[in-house]
Amino acid sequence: QVQLVESGGGLVQAGGSLRLSCAASGRTFSSYVMGWFRQAPGKEREFVAGMSGSTYYADSVKGRFTISRDNAKNTVYLQMNSLKPEDTATYYCAAVRGRSSPIPPPLRTYDYWGQGTQVTVSS
Repeated sequence: QVQLVESGGGLVQAGGSLRLSCAASGRTFSSYVMGWFRQAPGKEREFVAGMSGSTYYADSVKGRFTISRDNAKNTVYLQMNSLKPEDTATYYCAAVRGRSSPIPPPLRTYDYWGQGTQVTVSS
């Protein structure tokens, strides 16, 4: 069982930046694949970024967002730069065991989810 807690969301002007954090419980954090998803009102949840042995990004955020992790702190981050109004959504941290899996993060089924943190980008 893994507990995930997101933080760092807020209100920002277009072109600004935010850094989201996801604190995870567990003694084997480094063995988990981590991902970030987002869901805007009236839309389906979508994959944003993920990390296993490599990093993966949705085309809509590639070049603007960066995922990273600090295994010593059991924390994964999402640095978001050049934010756009269409980035407005609730952002969720997710985790699944098995970094050795050949299935890349965008296609994995995630077992553990945080409660989400709201990101609002004004124009």
